[in-house]
Amino acid sequence: MKVKEMIAAIESGRFDENLKAVYVTDDAVEKQKPRYVETLNDFGELFGYDREVSIMSAPGRTEVCGNHTDHNNGKVLAASINLDAIAVASKNDDNTIRVKSKGHRMNVVDLNDLEPNEDNFGDSTTLVQGVAAGIKNLGYAVSGFDACTTSDVMGGSGLSSSAAFEVLLGSVLSHMFNDGKISAVDIAKVAQYSENVFFGKPCGLLDQMASSVGTFVSIDFKSTKDPVINKIDYDFASSGHSLCIVDTHGNHSDLTDDYAAVRAEMESVAKAMGKNVLREITYEEFFEELPNLAGKVNDRALLRAIHFFGENKRVDKAVACLEANDFDGFKQVIIESGRSSFMLNQNVYTPKNPTEQKLSLALAVSKEILDGKGAWRVHGGGFAGTIQAFVPNEILDEYKTAIEGIFGEGSCHILIIRPVGGTQVI
Repeated sequence: MKVKEMIAAIESGRFDENLKAVYVTDDAVEKQKPRYVETLNDFGELFGYDREVSIMSAPGRTEVCGNHTDHNNGKVLAASINLDAIAVASKNDDNTIRVKSKGHRMNVVDLNDLEPNEDNFGDSTTLVQGVAAGIKNLGYAVSGFDACTTSDVMGGSGLSSSAAFEVLLGSVLSHMFNDGKISAVDIAKVAQYSENVFFGKPCGLLDQMASSVGTFVSIDFKSTKDPVINKIDYDFASSGHSLCIVDTHGNHSDLTDDYAAVRAEMESVAKAMGKNVLREITYEEFFEELPNLAGKVNDRALLRAIHFFGENKRVDKAVACLEANDFDGFKQVIIESGRSSFMLNQNVYTPKNPTEQKLSLALAVSKEILDGKGAWRVHGGGFAGTIQAFVPNEILDEYKTAIEGIFGEGSCHILIIRPVGGTQVI
């Protein structure tokens, strides 16, 4: 379908069911239509209105349980959200990929040059190049296309806008040139490969897997080469809750050492026991060795190790609750996870600046409003940034008003768990 035909079809409601399969509610569908039309017009003005186009989507993600476990080969529960990146794309005949993302310069990749170059690390064009290379390495077809993209996944929010972009590119190549046959798991691995090898960022696989697979997904990183992935088909819309991500507008500067210390201290415990990461040790072995460890590693490292072992168990409990349709039990696990992050992992505020505790304040306010009703925990890396809350819909307005009264208008982002990952929408 050509650009203007697709615009007319979207505005007439012809593709409402396609959009609802991704965005869940009728209200969300109506809000998406102008965004889709605007991106189609952007494409038409840049590449021509006479082109045959398709539209793909890839979501941001939220970490639900498993805080700071993946770097020690632990377990994580994540989920895709209704904020996403979309692409209007069309095949071309010149063996070149051109991607124009709204607000950014155009990325241009010659498909005859798919070798990584350290001199280009950090350039967004390398993400496009890396996804194309990764898919080609798997033996799938890769050819030229032109695309305009836009994203409403907030950067710096812990919702992983970069993973959404990478998975979006993989979805375009899968559906346009391979009949959608590239698996969600392979697209996620390609996205990670692109970010590691071409962009130069040593990220894990969590963000890309949650974006690509969609809905709730548990990932066991015991084998980082072949992680065990389990998609949980829980209908979040039936829970009567909304997912809120609260941006506390804390100071993100100078936190690199804090993040690095979590991993390093967990690994110091493992190394004191002759292993590389905590996952190579059982909790029983750790606890039996605790009297000897107390003199070899610092106290906080021991507390963070206890958090790691407990958090792996909580991921299993949270998954079991969702599979049993026990949302009340699930919320209790989330609260326990947040308490462990605060007390044991200690990543709610930085010890460098103990008087600034915006995450602590947001958690305290959340407990006051949601105790016995919802759930709350630190979100992502911690120390500054965001918290996560599962809020019953009947008190959603009350919660949002209270939070934004403290942290400012627009600080409470109301989301839902999206039922699909990277996909072709139209």
